[in-house]
Amino acid sequence: MKSQGTTVERTTPSSWGAFFLWVILGAAAAFGLVIFGSPALLAIFLGVLLPSTRRALRRSGFGVLTGVGAMSLYVAYVQRRGPGTVCWHTATASGCDQYADPWPWLVAGVALVVVGFVAHARRMRVRS
Repeated sequence: MKSQGTTVERTTPSSWGAFFLWVILGAAAAFGLVIFGSPALLAIFLGVLLPSTRRALRRSGFGVLTGVGAMSLYVAYVQRRGPGTVCWHTATASGCDQYADPWPWLVAGVALVVVGFVAHARRMRVRS
C-alpha cells in the first residue's frame, strides 16, 4: 500500500490575478449581452474559451459570477431613484424619467458577488 501524502495548495497572488481577469471578462460579457444582445454571444464565447484552455485560469472561473454581479450592482445604482417616474426641472429644461425597481438588481448583484468570492476562496484555500 502506498501512503498518501497530503497536498497543500496555497492561495497565490496569481490565482487572485486570474480571478480578477475572470471578473473583467464576466462584466464585459454581461455588458455586451445587454447592449448588443445575441450578436455579442460569439465574442463572449471566444472571450471565455481562450482563458479556459489554461488550467490555472480555469480554476479561477468563479470570477465570472462576480463580474456579472458587479454589472447588476451598477444597474441597481443607475436605477436607484425607481421604481416609477421621476420628474425634474432646471432653469432651462425639464423632463421626466422612468426608472425600474433597483431591488432585484441589488439582491442579485450582491448574491453573485458574494458567491463568486466565497467559491473562489474555498477553491483556493489550503487543503489538507
